[in-house]
Amino acid sequence: MRLISICPSNTELLHYLGLTSRLVGVDDFSDWPKEVLDLPKLGPDLNINMEKLEALKPDLVLASLSVPGMERNIEELEKRSIPHIILNPQSLEDIARDLMTVGEQTNSSSKAHEIASSMREIIQTYRQCATACENKPSLYWEWWPKPIFTPGKINWLTEISDLAGAVNIFSDKEVASYQTEWAEVVKKNPDAICMIWVGVKESKMNPKHVMKRENAETIHAVRNSHIHVLEESLYCRPSPRLILGLQKLAALLHPTSYPAYTGNDPLLK
Repeated sequence: MRLISICPSNTELLHYLGLTSRLVGVDDFSDWPKEVLDLPKLGPDLNINMEKLEALKPDLVLASLSVPGMERNIEELEKRSIPHIILNPQSLEDIARDLMTVGEQTNSSSKAHEIASSMREIIQTYRQCATACENKPSLYWEWWPKPIFTPGKINWLTEISDLAGAVNIFSDKEVASYQTEWAEVVKKNPDAICMIWVGVKESKMNPKHVMKRENAETIHAVRNSHIHVLEESLYCRPSPRLILGLQKLAALLHPTSYPAYTGNDPLLK
């Protein structure tokens, strides 16, 4: 079966199902696992080269609606009658269900059930730990600095915050992604700031970018040096890798209440 993924999260999901070897092409931003780096690149996930994709003669394309603008890819797939499925997860449970959906389409249902079950077990464990946490810090997640974008209520990072014994300061916004102003962040006064600029490596993100903003020195997170530069690949892509991000965040915020973070993916045993 010849598979194509046109966004990083779908590429990662296929790897958890043991299907990386069936991939014949991916979008430009897919960079994990390392095996996909040598595959034909089909352009950025918002502007896939459909001529090149079609020439690869896929049996199934994994498309996505996780970022506004991806609709154009799907319209073109439909126009060309290319077999595809569309994933648009907003929660960890959505991702578990997507595993099952893709498993059914690729004769990998057994593996899909195994990974989804492991995800749910870990989520339940962390939910119990979160319930036992007495102090839950407020978090400001920064997806993009200018203009400022941050996850709202309808997003996996609000769920991950809760499971890690914390609270997303913008969980009151009934959207997946919320555009705000720095003044609003200052007003909400988060206990910690998590920098996860989409598509930007950690080496390019510096807490000083935040610290030099107007009135930044009044925020608890800045005053207490709780500005965390995190891997956007563990928090911005709706794939099972978010579980690894959850484990890292929970251990960072509550080192004595949660399991230690080892960096080993519990879903890839």
